[in-house]
Amino acid sequence: MRGHTFAQLLGSWNTGEWSSRRLHEAVRQLLLDGRLPPGTRLPAERELAEALGASRTLVGSALERLRADGFVTKRRGAGSWVRLPGGEAAPVGGWFPSEGPALVNLAQATPAAPPELFEAADAARVRFVDHADSHGYQPHGLRDLRESVAERFTRRGLPTSRDQILITNGAQHAFALVLRTMVAPGERVLVEQPTYPNATEAIRGAHAQPAPVPLLDDGWDLELVEATLNQRSPRLAYLIPDFQNPTGARMSGRDRQRLALALRRNHTVAVVDETLVDIDLSAHEAPPPVASFDEKHVITIGSAAKSCWGGMRLGWVRASEEFVRCMVHGRASVDLGSPVFEQLVLTELLRDGERLLRRRRAEWARRRDFLVEELRRQCPQWSCRVPDGGLSLWCDLGAPIGDRLAVAAEQHGVRLAPGSRFAVQGSLQHYARVPYTLPEEQLRDAVSKLALACAAVGDATPREWEGLVT
Repeated sequence: MRGHTFAQLLGSWNTGEWSSRRLHEAVRQLLLDGRLPPGTRLPAERELAEALGASRTLVGSALERLRADGFVTKRRGAGSWVRLPGGEAAPVGGWFPSEGPALVNLAQATPAAPPELFEAADAARVRFVDHADSHGYQPHGLRDLRESVAERFTRRGLPTSRDQILITNGAQHAFALVLRTMVAPGERVLVEQPTYPNATEAIRGAHAQPAPVPLLDDGWDLELVEATLNQRSPRLAYLIPDFQNPTGARMSGRDRQRLALALRRNHTVAVVDETLVDIDLSAHEAPPPVASFDEKHVITIGSAAKSCWGGMRLGWVRASEEFVRCMVHGRASVDLGSPVFEQLVLTELLRDGERLLRRRRAEWARRRDFLVEELRRQCPQWSCRVPDGGLSLWCDLGAPIGDRLAVAAEQHGVRLAPGSRFAVQGSLQHYARVPYTLPEEQLRDAVSKLALACAAVGDATPREWEGLVT
């Protein structure tokens, strides 16, 4: 890792006091939070000192403290690497809160069904008659739905035929099918840190190894992505470039082009998850799909869960015709296709999909701004960047209290997903994801309860909010 990248990850570590103790604690917290993956090679002392604007003596003393605590290992003539000492490994498995009555659910960033769903279901019932006398198995998916999905890609600048589309039971199912088709046990899969937790579970379920690359505050460090591709040679990469879950970051068009070049150079295929691509709440021009820069090394997956409704459990894969055929053959050992009626409903919804999305985007933008103001007023010690899209805020809690806050929040009637839920390595205890999918009244109630829960686990140092919408 380069010195300037390391300095960016550390942020304002000195807070007015230059000491090896503070630097030692800042690096240690990066490791425990998972923002600095174990095995990362540290810059040379001189380079790091220059990047931090600190003395080489201070940097050397901090590294010596880290080595004594087991967080850094050194090999003569080869440099130093960060590591986690025994017993401080990343959490494995999901975070599942207990069931309880009258809980405000902020653990899932999924909207309720739109009113248009009922009209679509009525129209689908009429068309369902044409399918009821058939066997009902559609391993590729219904032709009309595949054409609708293909047309959406084409409108975004990525010409696509229906034979390049496979309908699946959601984006998670799509990713699992790709893993099953491409990845062997023990192979590495590059992922962002933090990332969508169910994707990480799917990788581990395929007996593969997630290889995390930490995100910076403003998004992706392409230099670090390139280094990871070059040094660790992952078989596959799983990336969310559009309103990344949970951070809300969006990759620029220039970075997408650079990413595609790095994938091609290292012979790595990326699965690009576009589940949130339609939840664009900005007035900016959308960057082109990653696959438009290199179709050979990019497989795109998507879902109707966020833009329409998760209860339909429908998604898709967009890839080459050859790869789609390969997936269909392998799919028979898992399932025999997606439900016909739900596919008919989604086809109807997509007929006037832009009208539906315009209404829902306006609603989500209002709720996002409302949640920002409520958090600013009731939880001033928290901070976040307001995203241009997606369905949630990635909040810095100001102190490593994520898991404790989640427990306290549930006791106050709110189910919350702490940062640890999204960690590949480490714990991300400074963070929590707060969605804005609920109505304003419920959001106000939830924030009031979160403020009480936060007070119960201890005060954090106040910080300034960034990127507030006015």
